[in-house]
Amino acid sequence: MNITAQDVNKLRQMTGAGMMDCKKALVEANGDFEQAIDLLRKKGQKVSASRADRETTEGAVFVKSTEDFSRSVLIALNCETDFVAKNEDFVKLGNQILDIAFAEKPENIEALMNCKMEDLTVGEKLTEWVGKIGEKLEVSSYINETGEAVIPYIHAGSKLGVLVVLTGAEGKDLQQVGKDVGMQIAAMNPIGVDKDDVDATVIEKELQIGREQALEEGKPQNIIDKIAEGKLQKFFKDNTLLNQAFVKENSLTVAKYLQSVAPKLTVTKFYRVSIG
Repeated sequence: MNITAQDVNKLRQMTGAGMMDCKKALVEANGDFEQAIDLLRKKGQKVSASRADRETTEGAVFVKSTEDFSRSVLIALNCETDFVAKNEDFVKLGNQILDIAFAEKPENIEALMNCKMEDLTVGEKLTEWVGKIGEKLEVSSYINETGEAVIPYIHAGSKLGVLVVLTGAEGKDLQQVGKDVGMQIAAMNPIGVDKDDVDATVIEKELQIGREQALEEGKPQNIIDKIAEGKLQKFFKDNTLLNQAFVKENSLTVAKYLQSVAPKLTVTKFYRVSIG
């Protein structure tokens, strides 16, 4: 069967695959467009499998919130190169997947991959994309969080995203406050909201380090534990969100900054998603 340049271009417009790949698929499918599309998808699956062990250290974070910020959704779509991450079509794909996650509220990434996207699932669409661009793509993070206020913050370049869950607003608009705290989380990377969120093994490790440092400094044995406890409190101050110095006003802790906005305002949870 004669495959015309118009046929090849039509299939290319339909799939986004390369001209030669489209021609080969049409030849193999004897000009049947649906079969040719299936062949290109199978090629995508093969490419996806062959690149399964490749690292996806580039990409972008996408977020979407309800008008009242009572719910926010975040996804991270990863790829292999910065060139692809900055491509308009990649950004469009990320936003399409985000819209599906926002509308369908899947339970986890696996469920998101099974959501319908046009005539495919999200997972199949990603496989199709791998066939087009020859790079591994994956959704590495998906968060769907609800609360009194769930404020998103995207760091410059869209490589880092934060969701801040706030309570105690007392009717205040928390959009700017949430972004300020989101910036804090992006910059300072706290390990928890407050002291109670720090794992017991981490606390014991820090106490042990404090004891060893005190002994090396020649401190008396009877005050070693007291010194270690002091170092632990410094660790909490540096590494837990509410106890950190607020980056926009170092004379305040984050907790004090929040209380200056509304007496009972605090952070109950946060998420920090970084690509690369």
